Amino acid sequence: MLKKILIANRGEIAVRVIRACRELGIKTVAVYSTADKNALHAMLADEAVCIGGAQSKDSYLNVRAIISACEITGAEAIHPGFGFLSENPAFARMCEKCGIVFIGPRATSIEMLGDKAQAKETMKENGVPVIMGSDGAISNIHAAKTLSRDLGYPVLVKASAGGGGRGIRIVHNEDELEPQMKAARQEALACFGNDEVYIEKFIENPKHIEIQILADNYGDVIYLGERDCSMQRRNQKVLEEAPSPAPFMTQELREKMGRAAVTAARVCGYRNAGTIEFLVDKNGDFYFMEMNTRIQVEHPITEAVTGIDLVKQQLLIASGERLSIKQEDVKLTGHAIECRINAEDPMKDFRPSPGKINTMFIPGGFGVRVDTAAYPGYEIPPYYDSMIGKLIVHGKDRDEAIAKMNWALAEFIVDGVATNVDFQLKLIRRPEFIAGDYDNGFLNRTDILADERGEG
Repeated sequence: MLKKILIANRGEIAVRVIRACRELGIKTVAVYSTADKNALHAMLADEAVCIGGAQSKDSYLNVRAIISACEITGAEAIHPGFGFLSENPAFARMCEKCGIVFIGPRATSIEMLGDKAQAKETMKENGVPVIMGSDGAISNIHAAKTLSRDLGYPVLVKASAGGGGRGIRIVHNEDELEPQMKAARQEALACFGNDEVYIEKFIENPKHIEIQILADNYGDVIYLGERDCSMQRRNQKVLEEAPSPAPFMTQELREKMGRAAVTAARVCGYRNAGTIEFLVDKNGDFYFMEMNTRIQVEHPITEAVTGIDLVKQQLLIASGERLSIKQEDVKLTGHAIECRINAEDPMKDFRPSPGKINTMFIPGGFGVRVDTAAYPGYEIPPYYDSMIGKLIVHGKDRDEAIAKMNWALAEFIVDGVATNVDFQLKLIRRPEFIAGDYDNGFLNRTDILADERGEG
C-alpha cells in the first residue's frame, strides 16, 4: 500500500481524495496556489506546499513545482484529480521518469486516447462502433467539403486533443464549414496547444451515456453500469443520473455498451479508473465518442448505485493490488442524481460569480451527499472553475431520487455569491426531466428561466 501521496489538484476533488486516503491510512500532501492559501484541501491534508501564483499556469499546471513538492515531502505517488494535469501525458511520463507513481493510466494510454481522431480509429479497428467521419485529423478545406457532402449536413468539427466541450462547432451547411473550422482550430490551439481538428457526422438529439470502468495492472477490466449525462448546456454537463432512465435504457443495451467499454479499455492497455463516453441515437445504436482517462466529476452517482468507492479503487490499483471485484459482483441498486452547484448567475448568461460566501447551509438526511470544499467565510477565487460543490442523492427508485433532490436543493443556501441552485431546482421540476424525456440538446432548445425573465 502507498504510504504518502500528493494531490495535484484543488477544490472538492482534492478533499475527496484526502478523505479516501485517510480511510486507507495513507498520508496526504496538498499543493495550493497563493489564491488558495485558505482553501479547505490545504487545511485538511497532513502537509501542504505552496507551488506558485494564483494563475493555473503558475501553480496547478506548473509541472516542475508539483514534482519538486513531491520530492521534498517524500510523497511516493501523485493523484491528479480531474482537469489541470489529469490527462496530460507529458506529466504522467515525467512522474514515471522520476519514480513517482501516477495514479491513473500509463502515459502511452493517455496519449493514445487524448488524440480523439486516433482513439476513434483504434476503436473502429477493434469493433467498437464509431460515428462516421474523417480518418484522423483534417486540415484541407477541399477534402473537408467533400467529406461533409458525403456525410450529409449537419456535421461536427471537433478538436483532436479536445475535451470539456471545447473546440467543437456544429456546421449546418457548406458556407459555414471554413469559418467554423477556423474557429474550432483557434479555440483548440488556445485550450490544448494543438489546433488539429477532425470531422464527424452530427447525430441529432442523441443521449450522452458514459460507462465507468476499472482496470488493474493484470488485465482485469470491469464496467460499473452507466451514467446519463445528457443534461448539458453548451456542451457542459449540468446534471447527471445513474442509471439512465427507462424505457430508453434496457438491460440488453447496458450490457452491450458495457462490453464495448471493456473492449475499448483493453485495446489500449488501460489501467485504473476511466470513462468511455458514447452517443446513443433514438434507435438505441451507440457510438464511441471519447475516453476520459481520469476520475470523473460525476463519479459519486456510480458510487451510490454500486456501493463501490471509486477513489479507493484508484489508490488500491495504483498500489499494485488486483481488482477484488468481479463483473458478476457489480449490481445496480436504486437511482442516483447529481446536480453541479456553481458560483454563477443564470440570469446573466451564467456569468461566474466569485466572491466571499457569507452564509452556507448544506442539506443532509438519508441518501443525501454533498461534495464541496466551500465553507462560510471562504473567498471563491476568480481564477478557476466555478463549481463549488456537487449535490448527490440516492433513492430506492428514480421517483424517490427526484423527490430527495427537490427538497435537498430547496434546503441548499449559499449567501454572498450568485449560484445556480434555483436553476437546478427549476430543471428537476420540468415535466420533461421527470418523465426522463430529454436528450443532449434539451437545455440548448429550452429556456427554463423564461418565466422568471417575464418571457414565458
